[in-house]
Amino acid sequence: MTASAARADTRPSPRKHAGNDAARRIDADEIGLDALVGHAGYAVRRFQIWIFQDFVRTLRAVDIRPTQYSVLTVIGANPGLSQMAVAKRLGIERARLVHLLDSLEQRKLVKRIKSKADRRSHALHLTAPGETALAKFKRLAAEHERHVEEKIGKANRERLLEILAGFT
Repeated sequence: MTASAARADTRPSPRKHAGNDAARRIDADEIGLDALVGHAGYAVRRFQIWIFQDFVRTLRAVDIRPTQYSVLTVIGANPGLSQMAVAKRLGIERARLVHLLDSLEQRKLVKRIKSKADRRSHALHLTAPGETALAKFKRLAAEHERHVEEKIGKANRERLLEILAGFT
């Protein structure tokens, strides 16, 4: 469906058949979206759902979710960061990050080392197996990015990244 056709999609919500109390069964694609068609947030959310589903499917064999991948990538690029710094940079709630790091530590991908500067915090590092795993995860994530490019085209993907750069 083209963008202009999507904007023109203002079909009313499906109604019950006259005289019948049972709701009509219809395919999801037949349901009109009304004003949602023109909402950037709705379109971004739908694209995000597709992106996450493809990421999970592409990295299923290595059992890594998008947030885990983000955390590992940031730690790999910035060894020694504190948990607080990672949480803040990625916009992850601290309690959620602690749980996520616990699971990555159990998998021997990440290690916490008490900070010499501030004994209340920990410096985060990838383990040797974590570095090896992250290299594999990055190859699979690149495959996922190729799927995105196939879905929306190379120029659109590049433009999307430019548009979204202000939010990263």
